[in-house]
Amino acid sequence: MPGLRSLSAVKAPAAQAGRAGAGGARYNRALTAVSIVIPAYNEESRLPATLTRIMEWVESCGGRYEAEILVVDDGSTDRTREVAESFTSRKIPVRVLANPGNRGKGYSVRHGMLEAALDWVLFTDADLSAPIEEIEKLVAAVREHGAEIALGSRALDRSLIGVHQSAFREWAGRVFNLLMRILTGLPFSDTQCGFKLFSRRAAREVFRRQRIDGFGFDVEALFIARRLGFKTVEVPVRWNHVEGTKVSMIRDSLNMFLDLVRIRWYDIRGAYR
Repeated sequence: MPGLRSLSAVKAPAAQAGRAGAGGARYNRALTAVSIVIPAYNEESRLPATLTRIMEWVESCGGRYEAEILVVDDGSTDRTREVAESFTSRKIPVRVLANPGNRGKGYSVRHGMLEAALDWVLFTDADLSAPIEEIEKLVAAVREHGAEIALGSRALDRSLIGVHQSAFREWAGRVFNLLMRILTGLPFSDTQCGFKLFSRRAAREVFRRQRIDGFGFDVEALFIARRLGFKTVEVPVRWNHVEGTKVSMIRDSLNMFLDLVRIRWYDIRGAYR
C-alpha cells in the first residue's frame, strides 16, 4: 500500500483462528466485527451527526461489517450522555460508558478499549475528523501485513488533508513528533491522529498496562505495543480539522512533553511488562 509504514518488534504470540475467544484476533475470515470507541467530553452538539454517520456507513456496507459503538462520557457537563443514550435503541448497538468524573482522553479511550466486545477495536474522535470510511484502509493494511494495530496518519500523505490546522499547531505537531522519536525511539510520523485500529487481543494487552490519562496516551499505547511485540502499520488517511478542539496549546503541550518523560520512567521501572 503506497505510503504505508510498518513496524514489527518481537513477534507477538500467534492469534487464535476463527472468531476471537478471550480477546484474540481472527485471521481466517473477513475482518468485519469492529467495536468503535468514541471518547466524548461536552459533545452534545456533535454526537448526533457523528453517530448517525457511523450507522449509515455500517448499513451501507451491506453486511460486510458487524459493529457496536461505545460512547465514553468523560464527566460531561452538558447533555452528552443523554444524547448518546437516545441512540441505544437503533439497529447498530450503542453502549454508553460513564467515567467517574472528568478523567481525560487517555482514561476515556482506555475505558472503551477494555470494554469492547468485538474482534477489532477502533477509537475515533467525536468530530470524525478522519471520516469513518477510512477504517477500510486500516482493515486492509492489517490484513495485508499481518499486523494487529493500524494507526491513521496525517503526515504520510499530506495531500489527503482537506482542512488544515493553523500553521502554528502544525509546527507544534512536528516538534512534538521529533521529541517523541528522540525520547521513545518510535518511528511513526504521526502518533496523535485520533484514528487507530487494534485487534481485541492487542487492545486488551496494551490498554491494561496503559497509565497516562491525558493526550500523551497515544504515544504510550504505541510504546507498550512495541514492547509487547505487536506488529503495527501506519496508514495515510483523509483528515479535516474541525473547530472546537479541547486541546490547550500551552497547557496540554507541556503536559504531553511531561508524558514522554513519564513513559520513559514507567518503562525503566518495568511498568509495561
